[in-house]
Amino acid sequence: MINAILTIEIGIDPTLVDIAGLEITWHGVFTALGVIAGVTVAAWLARRMGYSEDMIYNAALALVIGGIIGARTLYVIENWGDFENDIGQIFSLNAGGISIYGALIGGAIGGLTYGYFAKVPNVTRALDIGAIGATMGMAIGRFGDIINGEHFAESTGLPWGIIYTNANSPAFGHPLAPQHPAVGYELIGDLLIFLALVVIYTRVPRAGVTFFAWLFLYGFLRFWVSFLRLDDEILLGLTTAQVIALAAMPIGIGGVIYLLRTPPAEERAERDWERRTSREEKAKPDDAPAEEPQTE
Repeated sequence: MINAILTIEIGIDPTLVDIAGLEITWHGVFTALGVIAGVTVAAWLARRMGYSEDMIYNAALALVIGGIIGARTLYVIENWGDFENDIGQIFSLNAGGISIYGALIGGAIGGLTYGYFAKVPNVTRALDIGAIGATMGMAIGRFGDIINGEHFAESTGLPWGIIYTNANSPAFGHPLAPQHPAVGYELIGDLLIFLALVVIYTRVPRAGVTFFAWLFLYGFLRFWVSFLRLDDEILLGLTTAQVIALAAMPIGIGGVIYLLRTPPAEERAERDWERRTSREEKAKPDDAPAEEPQTE
């Protein structure tokens, strides 16, 4: 049977270390590595744009704190039934359970809040940089999701699949047959989006285009991958991530179109000055005496 031949079995215990009740999971390790990688990429790009070191790392701290709060908050809202009888579990971040979209929304709010109060110049370009760093961070973080098996997926009918054989894995026995490596698809998609954003950032000089392109591309990826995941449905058969994606995609494509069709303020001011100068020149009578240079 071809499915059995190409099925990847993951028997790794989701808990890497358990010291006196403090668990360190593969999910937590790769989430931390993703944050470090994302901040490193964003900081490198920010330095090239001329942002100061203090501003870069203060903004990164605001992004990370906002991302953690947003990621956990949206996850708890989506899975309230798992927490209503044990409120203390809400703060057990080391055990896993975060929402990527919550992290993106919370991180954006945190970064924009810092940018507003710190009067960060060219905030739109900073959003471009943040989108590139966030995409790299998400890709690396997905390795932890794959190892832990935290996101269940549909049984696969394709020549490949994944099955979790460790009894401590949340995906153990869900389903018994090999399932789609949906999180793996998203990891690959994140890497492709990262490359696309780098190309857009370096080839399209208009600030904001990269950020809005990211809104559309990640929304598109998450919308379709979510059909393979066994997440809870909240509206018309769609999951929370899909509903957010449907809102993000038109904003993203609309933002890209608007920015590409609307010249920046500096260019508009220059064009207005050229038109005004041209009209003034045409309004001058042909026999008007030339102005003599003033002498002291």
